[in-house]
Amino acid sequence: MTVSHPFTRYVAIGDSLTEGVGDPTPTGGPRGWADRLAETLARTQPGLTYANLAVRGKTSTQIRADQLSPALALRPDLVTVTAGMNDVVRRRYDPEAVAANIEETFARLTASGAHVVTMTFPDLGTVSPVARRVRPRIIGLNSRLRDIAGRYGVSVLDVFPHPFTADPRLWSDDRLHASPVGHARIAAGMAHTLGLPGHENWAEPLPALTPVSVFRALGADVRWAVDHVGPWAWRRLRGHVPGDGFVAKRPVPSPVLPQHAG
Repeated sequence: MTVSHPFTRYVAIGDSLTEGVGDPTPTGGPRGWADRLAETLARTQPGLTYANLAVRGKTSTQIRADQLSPALALRPDLVTVTAGMNDVVRRRYDPEAVAANIEETFARLTASGAHVVTMTFPDLGTVSPVARRVRPRIIGLNSRLRDIAGRYGVSVLDVFPHPFTADPRLWSDDRLHASPVGHARIAAGMAHTLGLPGHENWAEPLPALTPVSVFRALGADVRWAVDHVGPWAWRRLRGHVPGDGFVAKRPVPSPVLPQHAG
């Protein structure tokens, strides 16, 4: 039985996760879980329109300042929000300020009548050695997200407790952005959170991997550090911000067209 939903205009705001970095289309641009979720929603609501205002590298302050009002102006009935991870990885991290940004975002969106969905962040330390130092920050941010969401009636896809998020196949080569498989899992989890049937198994583990030796694993860590950590640190030292020069990929709500499978 096909089950419909009430949403006719979906707007996504956030950072690289929502933009879709790590999940390229055949033309090279990002697809991502929000596009995939919009495609799922459109299957039972062909009139659905979708906009994505997310831009890579943006902090919670920038998302609140630059994306919130434009999102409200589009008058969505469904909004997804991802914010805070770019704050967590910065040297100067102010958890109170991040929480205030997220609370204002949730408050204004829910006051408009939109149904709002957010997600917690996975334990990046399980896939990226460099990220282990920010694990306490991620745990704290997730706790605040759940608390604020509860006060404003925001739905939460809670990915942090699920062990399957440590599977390397869910992550792109930089170990910071989701892979196509990871984005597909997030889209399925969001659909499940919205009550859409057929996505109950979104958190099931993938088939077991063939074990690798300690030396191969160490070699992979070294290659990752050379290919990704070093260049990232050098860009930061030069003052380069990941979102510089990027704009929203889909600023105007438009009908959703089916994309490639996967």
